[in-house]
Amino acid sequence: MDVLWIVLSSGVAGLAIGLGIHVGISKAGLNKNQQKAEQILKEAQNEAESRVKQAVLDGKTQAHDLRVEAEKEIKERKQESMELENKLLRREDNLNFRDEALNQKERQINEKMKSVADKLTSLDEKEKKLQEEIDKQVVVLENVAKMSSQAAKDELFAIVEKKMEHETIAYIKDKEDEAKATANEKAQNIIALAIERMSQQETQEKTVSVVSLPGEEMKGRIIGREGRNIRCFEQATGVELNIDDTPDLITITCFNPVRREVARLALEHLIRDGRIQPGRIEDVVKKYQNEIDQEIMKAGEEAIFKLGIGRIDREIVKLIGTLKYRYSYGQNALQHSMEVAYIAGCMAAELGLNQQIAKRAGLLHDIGKALNIEQQDGSHVELGYKFCKKHGEKEIVLNAIHSHHGDVEPKFLTSHLVIAADTISAARPGARKESAQAYINRLENLEKIANGFEGVSNAFAIQAGREIRVLVNPEHVNDLTCVKLARDIRDKIESELTYPGQIKVNVIRETRAQEYAK
Repeated sequence: MDVLWIVLSSGVAGLAIGLGIHVGISKAGLNKNQQKAEQILKEAQNEAESRVKQAVLDGKTQAHDLRVEAEKEIKERKQESMELENKLLRREDNLNFRDEALNQKERQINEKMKSVADKLTSLDEKEKKLQEEIDKQVVVLENVAKMSSQAAKDELFAIVEKKMEHETIAYIKDKEDEAKATANEKAQNIIALAIERMSQQETQEKTVSVVSLPGEEMKGRIIGREGRNIRCFEQATGVELNIDDTPDLITITCFNPVRREVARLALEHLIRDGRIQPGRIEDVVKKYQNEIDQEIMKAGEEAIFKLGIGRIDREIVKLIGTLKYRYSYGQNALQHSMEVAYIAGCMAAELGLNQQIAKRAGLLHDIGKALNIEQQDGSHVELGYKFCKKHGEKEIVLNAIHSHHGDVEPKFLTSHLVIAADTISAARPGARKESAQAYINRLENLEKIANGFEGVSNAFAIQAGREIRVLVNPEHVNDLTCVKLARDIRDKIESELTYPGQIKVNVIRETRAQEYAK
């Protein structure tokens, strides 16, 4: 319709224009044009009506298609809903069936539990009746035997114990022999290998320091006017100088080996220099104190480097270096600690353990002896344990330090290796010095312990106290009892005596028959 009106308007406008332009057109021509316009208008109206009808038809067709599609989708949804509903119904039926089965099982279990409870009650009653019957029979037996049940038990145990004593001793001996056959050989090989690979040094006695004098007149210069030089020297170093004991020698005594070494170096320097006066003494002592501190750190670092141990706290390194000036039974503490570390490391390597940890524990096991120099309270074991724990050492190292003298129980195999290595280093030939009187006392105590046991006729300490030979009376001690006697003597020696290395207990029983021909 819009197109029709546009066309109509255009025609009318054109007609008006044509009329305005051509005023002289005739009336007949005007009518013809008017008819033509009406025809065009009619055609336009017909075309418009035709398009409207077509549009209506198309709309109805689309509406029908949409309706069909919607009905199809609704039908499909209904089908899905029905299937889902059926599925849910089937699942509900299954759940109901399972619930019924579980209820049935629960009823069966309850019935069984009730039956078991009834049986337990019946058993308790029967047990009670049986115990009453047993008690009655025991009373009858006691009346017949004229002995209580406890007395009968004691007598029976005594008979069994006496009967089993010889069998127990024999069994223990067999097991010990079996263990020694396999364990001793391997242990001896490991220890021998560790000792062979270790370079040994002989012990040196280091309890005092001695300084030689160039002449007797030097003594007067060291003493000074009214003794001021010697007093200044002793006050600066903390040592004591003994001048009048021997000619041309000065003996320096002090419980602290570090201060004694500082005093020795300072005194030798003053003697060489010749200028001995209080101010000069203080300067020289201070100089050598600094040098000794540097030497201590250097000794500690060298020990760690030689053993190939990882990083250690500097305070611990300083204590390790201090051990260089500490001696025990004439054995240098630092050298002893390095020996223990080396032996423990070798044994750990043979056993497949951590070699670095074993060396570290061996090196630090006597670290408390460096703290003992300063007269701190406590044993060197306790002091070393607390110090290393404070500076972050591992539990396995701390246990080795704490247990190497039996103060606590060793928790790790490495701790046992350190104990063994410590014993080997202290007991090896030339490791320690022992006074003659202490040596004699140790031998006498060994013989006294052995002679204190029943059945021993005589005992002899031989091989410098490393073996005790015990002779027994064959009429009072049999062959099996000899094994028990050797073990008892060993236990008493371990509990009462202190000694390096190990002591062999050898019990000898022999029978001699003598007759005289006349």
